[in-house]
Amino acid sequence: MEVEHKRRLIKYNDKLFSCATSVAMELIGGKWKSVILIYLVDGSKRYSELRKLISTITERTLSLQLKQLEKDGLISRKVYTKKPPLKVEYALTPFGESLTPVLNSIANWGMTVIEENGEVIEG
Repeated sequence: MEVEHKRRLIKYNDKLFSCATSVAMELIGGKWKSVILIYLVDGSKRYSELRKLISTITERTLSLQLKQLEKDGLISRKVYTKKPPLKVEYALTPFGESLTPVLNSIANWGMTVIEENGEVIEG
């Protein structure tokens, strides 16, 4: 699919953007959103699972990013309250699942960069 590059304004969620890439980056940009999303590609996760998988994120940042992803409709939050302890799971919505090919491509490209210029430290 060829993207047409011309001067225009795009309105999405009551904000103005100069191009479709800006809209996409509004939803998944930043240091953590795509990281959280890639961990949800293979199924729902509890907050504590995400925290362990993304060991370099702070609890506050993870909480804020999850709220933003939920607000943007990319993930859902399901609370199980039948019996204590309270259990909360996060999962991709169908809208979030539509990002799976993009997230996998980014992750594959990242692995190529690591293989050529970095290293994986198991831990």
